[in-house]
Amino acid sequence: MGVSSVIHPKNPHVPTIHFNYRYFESNKQWWFGGGTDLTPTYLNLEDVVHFHQTLREACDQHNPGFYPKFKKWCDDYFFIKHRGERRGVGGIFFDDLDSLSKDKLFQFVKSCAKAVVPCYVPIVNKHKNDSFSPEEKMWQQLRRGRYVEFNLVYDRGTKFGLATPGSRIESILMSLPLTARYVLYYCTFSKKGAFGM
Repeated sequence: MGVSSVIHPKNPHVPTIHFNYRYFESNKQWWFGGGTDLTPTYLNLEDVVHFHQTLREACDQHNPGFYPKFKKWCDDYFFIKHRGERRGVGGIFFDDLDSLSKDKLFQFVKSCAKAVVPCYVPIVNKHKNDSFSPEEKMWQQLRRGRYVEFNLVYDRGTKFGLATPGSRIESILMSLPLTARYVLYYCTFSKKGAFGM
């Protein structure tokens, strides 16, 4: 069981947020997984600091080692290898978590889930009425293309869902933005090599 949500705002100055918290139990084994990450179109350092500080406080209530460990896991996971770039500014991410008692880990996961609103809503309120140009909207669409690339090529949940017979495709692809854009560059070759793009 779990909860998963992605918000792709219309305004390019409001970042995309993704969060997912889940619990699995099978054959007397159990584990927790999940995380929260932020993908801004335009980087605002104050927003990033607020976002990470709120997640750190949620983690530190349970174990001061959780935040650095799960932040690194998030940074490593949300990486678009074929482009050599991160999907966003990170957050926290963990999977197969069963190292403590079920109750202690459930309390930790609840703290992380409860941190979503305070880490994100102030950023939304700060930027929701920011004006933006057609060029800024276009940049948002290009950045969303990167989001789509990550989810379709690397995301474990998306790949698992698409490989599961009888799965509801619309539910699996719910994390994708309604609109995205790609710019394709074409290269023409002659006997001497590339001469135009």
